[in-house]
Amino acid sequence: MNSTPNVPAPAKSLPNLGLKDRNTFGLDAVADIAFEITAPEQIAMVMKEINEQNLPWRVLGGGSNVILPKALPGATLLMNIAGQEIISSEQNATVIAVGGGVNWHEFVAWTLENNLPGLENLALIPGTVGAAPIQNIGAYGVEIADYIDHIEAFDIEKQAFVTLSKDACQFAYRDSYFKQHPQRFIVTKVVFRIPKSWRAKIHYADLATQFESNPNPSPEEIFLAVCKIRTHKLPDPKVIGNAGSFFQNPVIPNEQYETLLKKYAALVSYPDVSGKRKLAAGWLIDQCGFKGQRMGNVGVYENQALVLVNHGNGTAQDILGLAKCIQDKVHKEFGVSLEIEPNIF
Repeated sequence: MNSTPNVPAPAKSLPNLGLKDRNTFGLDAVADIAFEITAPEQIAMVMKEINEQNLPWRVLGGGSNVILPKALPGATLLMNIAGQEIISSEQNATVIAVGGGVNWHEFVAWTLENNLPGLENLALIPGTVGAAPIQNIGAYGVEIADYIDHIEAFDIEKQAFVTLSKDACQFAYRDSYFKQHPQRFIVTKVVFRIPKSWRAKIHYADLATQFESNPNPSPEEIFLAVCKIRTHKLPDPKVIGNAGSFFQNPVIPNEQYETLLKKYAALVSYPDVSGKRKLAAGWLIDQCGFKGQRMGNVGVYENQALVLVNHGNGTAQDILGLAKCIQDKVHKEFGVSLEIEPNIF
């Protein structure tokens, strides 16, 4: 019997799949039917079936930035496309293609193992490579958008694979075209351009403190320092459910910042690329007395007010209820609106 090479098997169909171990909040959620996507070509076949049955659908990567309801109707596509490779080495940069299902932190570690520094400030951020540009993940002065060359994705409208330039992705602070239009594209591959010239980025307070006596750390030293800081600040989802930073750091006009600074001398902020000021959401929440507080089965992490946690048996409704209390109190006290960072399914 002749076999056709390079044609992937159909996506594995998994009815009534429990997703408690597929979301870092540890929320009990059940997908009506899930499809395990291990190759881009499977998506067209799955979407054909979804369209024929007129099913609602969504994509789930590592589940590190989502709030899941108890039941997910229709189809859930589990993004498990693996693989990473250097596709070219140019004079000023190295170009790397990475599958959408690759673990983000493991990819960052791989870049350093291959002497490709630049992403070390983004170490230990949970989730997958395919989900990272949707949120335009960032930490310690670095955003993933700074290193993206282009993205390959399945276009739902065209029912075809397309290549999206960096500009087409419309990256902004914790935002992108993908986040604004969640049902338009399914990211299958992210292509990075890593500059060959490198300099340490340690201006954020936590890193600056770590390297007071070492102003010229290596990429590996920064990687380890970021892991140490994040481990101290953020709880391990395997121990207590959470989605990392729950709120975006709000960006406000300089006039509003100056007014707040007169009232709150210890106000924590950073200059933003837009020329405005970015406030530390965790500091605002802490000043409102929420750090370490508990509301039923959910609460605010004792070491970092920016993190909401599931103490066990919490639901999406519980988490969003606590978030609303925090948003209301911060707005009343500071006149600042906090936006939720995780995606609400």
